[in-house]
Amino acid sequence: MKRITIKDLSKFLSLSTSTISRALLNDKNINPETQKKVVEAAKKLGYKPNATALSLKYGQTKNIGLVVPEMITPFSSKVLQGIQNILYPLGYRVIITQSDENPLIERKNLQLLEEFNVDGIIINLCHETYNEDLYKEIMDRGIPFVFFDRIPSKTLDVSKVVVDDNIKASLVVEHLINTGRKRIAHIMGPSTIRNAIEREMGYKRILTKHNIFDPELIIKTDGMMFDAGENAAKQLLDKKIEFDSIFAFSDTLAIGAMNYLLEQGIKIPEQVAVASFSGTELATIVHPKLTSVQQPLVKMGETAAQLILEKIKDISAPNQTIIMDTELVYRASTFH
Repeated sequence: MKRITIKDLSKFLSLSTSTISRALLNDKNINPETQKKVVEAAKKLGYKPNATALSLKYGQTKNIGLVVPEMITPFSSKVLQGIQNILYPLGYRVIITQSDENPLIERKNLQLLEEFNVDGIIINLCHETYNEDLYKEIMDRGIPFVFFDRIPSKTLDVSKVVVDDNIKASLVVEHLINTGRKRIAHIMGPSTIRNAIEREMGYKRILTKHNIFDPELIIKTDGMMFDAGENAAKQLLDKKIEFDSIFAFSDTLAIGAMNYLLEQGIKIPEQVAVASFSGTELATIVHPKLTSVQQPLVKMGETAAQLILEKIKDISAPNQTIIMDTELVYRASTFH
């Protein structure tokens, strides 16, 4: 079946194409009766506007690009829910791309979104500096960016939505010390992302304050998924490093570590307490449930969407850094 065009509507109603166009775009100078007639005919004949043609004419595609490291865990999908809460009622569509924690794939995704001529890009990056040149180039060409969760280096002046990683990591470690733990291992996220460094700093600061810091207890990971957490726990056991608790960079790393410890017959929290950062639903569907820093992910998405709309309206609007509040939720993985 052939696509119905404005020309077809024009023939059907014996009206000019410009009148039809203006009626479909709610032009206030169009007679309300005429507009009603056009809208009804469009519905009857099954007319769908050509988004590409409209974008060429009006300079906006009503498409927003979203770049995330992964869509496997509930983290990105919750943020996406917030973004859609704001953008969908305004007629925007979200084009989702996934970098798989690979800066080269992230680069391709960004180039693809630019080809699609999106109005703006919301991004959770996978490497702090690798694609900074490309972020700059795309922004210089008029497509605004908003970063959330993981952000670029301080040299790039951009709008961003973050949480206070350092302070919240400190609270987790204080909590573990308050439950009597002294040998707290840290499963660290990749050091190419700022949050991993910030959380490690918070961890180190508290242990140093209590005079129980031991660099041997920091296990660096390459990945972010469950297997990386399992490998980290295996390393701790294989190296015969004494530990009574784990603070993991994310829920996925924490759960991977928990699975491995449980397989080895180690009781959680009796022998090893486990806590994490991220606070997705994953923390509540494991046994024992996981003590975790809960981030307001839907709110984070809504805030990022509001910032991108401000930038679309006026690209020279001042950049803002919004710090979201988080909550440390105590669960069975750290309590006897």
